Amino acid sequence: MFIRVNKERCSGCETCIASCPYDAIVIRDGKAEITEMCQMCRACLSVCPEGAIGEIGEASDVKEKEEGRGVWIFAEQRDGVVAPVSFELLGAGRKLADMLGTDLSAILFGASSSDAAELFRWGADRVYHCADDAVRGFADEVYAGLLSDLVRQYRPEIVLAGATPIGRSFLPRVAARLRTGLTADCTSLAIDVESKNLLQVRPAFGGNIMATILCPHTRPQMATVRPRVMKRGEYDASKKGEMVRVSAEGIQTRARVIETVKEVSEVAINLQEANIIISGGRGVGGEKGFNMLFELAGALEGACVGASRAAVDEGWIPYRHQVGQTGKTVSPKLYIACGISGAVQHLVGMQSSDIIVAINRNPEAPIFNVATYGIVADLFEVLPLLIRRIREVKGK
Repeated sequence: MFIRVNKERCSGCETCIASCPYDAIVIRDGKAEITEMCQMCRACLSVCPEGAIGEIGEASDVKEKEEGRGVWIFAEQRDGVVAPVSFELLGAGRKLADMLGTDLSAILFGASSSDAAELFRWGADRVYHCADDAVRGFADEVYAGLLSDLVRQYRPEIVLAGATPIGRSFLPRVAARLRTGLTADCTSLAIDVESKNLLQVRPAFGGNIMATILCPHTRPQMATVRPRVMKRGEYDASKKGEMVRVSAEGIQTRARVIETVKEVSEVAINLQEANIIISGGRGVGGEKGFNMLFELAGALEGACVGASRAAVDEGWIPYRHQVGQTGKTVSPKLYIACGISGAVQHLVGMQSSDIIVAINRNPEAPIFNVATYGIVADLFEVLPLLIRRIREVKGK
């Protein structure tokens, strides 16, 4: 939708100029003109005495909206293994599809046929699977081109992907090619019953408010969803569906992936899959303090060490450990926050944890507002006692 001036009817009276709070109307060659500063506030529509200003909708938008049907989720794979966020998207997509009375499809580029069939058991009615060599490794242009072609061919109503490095990289390209909207980092999804529009909820202004975003005029409605904020659906080992084979032949690309080099780390970091996370903030004091957190993680066996942005910015621990709005979103069974005050940007990334234990010397720290258990004490006194006690219990 956009605002347009009918030049034949415009008399150049300048009445509309004062009505615009964004200074988006100018007079050129004796006629009013809407500039790129227009924010679609529509204040000018009712003030023109000649009725020369009107709201215009693109015909292509209406056509796509009428024809769109079905909910699609992009099933991400890494090294031939379907990523866990794909199953979370299937759980969310199943609910949306049921509300709309339509089917749920999964798009899988790479991986095996058995992996594709597993998507049926997690709720998909249909799977579009491409097993070509071109999609085994991630390449922005290939993924974007192939998904764009599929959307144009089958016209789904909703397309969802994980807000992972892969989803964040190529899905905006798809939205741009399709001339539709995209909402990033959603934490909740729902359907407006009356309009059938997708209600896309995400944190805004540093997590201080939750914004609900709609895309009413174009289809498909597209969104990326933060990992570990949606629950998986029900698993049905007997469920089957329609498998659609897809070819990447003919997809144009200006670059190709020659080699993928993984970061080598002495400690494997997979925060989003960890059941126990011990995170440190500025109160940990430095690398020596984080060594104590790693010691606690080792005592708990299988636990991972996370960090707030403040600790990462100080250089005490690599970025791959960062939890929060600009890091990873986690939802472990147990989250232990050590020396973390609880800035809203950090809380957004961990507040869905099952049990949160906060250790901080400041009794007014915001972290205690979301903590299941709070310990007001010096973490350098608490953690050695906790490590010793855990080892004693496991020794018994």
